[in-house]
Amino acid sequence: MTDTLVVASVLMAAVPNPAPAAPPGLEGPVSLFISWMKWIGIIAGLFGFGMCALMMILGRRNRSSMAVDGAAGLPWVLGGLSTLTLAAGIVGVLVS
Repeated sequence: MTDTLVVASVLMAAVPNPAPAAPPGLEGPVSLFISWMKWIGIIAGLFGFGMCALMMILGRRNRSSMAVDGAAGLPWVLGGLSTLTLAAGIVGVLVS
């Protein structure tokens, strides 16, 4: 039994853990794609905040449920933008 544990511990100690590296030729296009996704996310966040503000403005008079829906959308927009901003860090922590 102890021999099996010794062999298992030696095998586990020898497992390599290389740093992530982009395949040759893909580093540039992948960086471009990520920058486009960040830009699209920022534009979507601005659009989301604008829509929430418009719903709150238009719902002020005799349409209180529209104003409430606009106010309730603000945390979702903030959550989406926060997730987009923290995505690289979150993935880095989960993968390593």
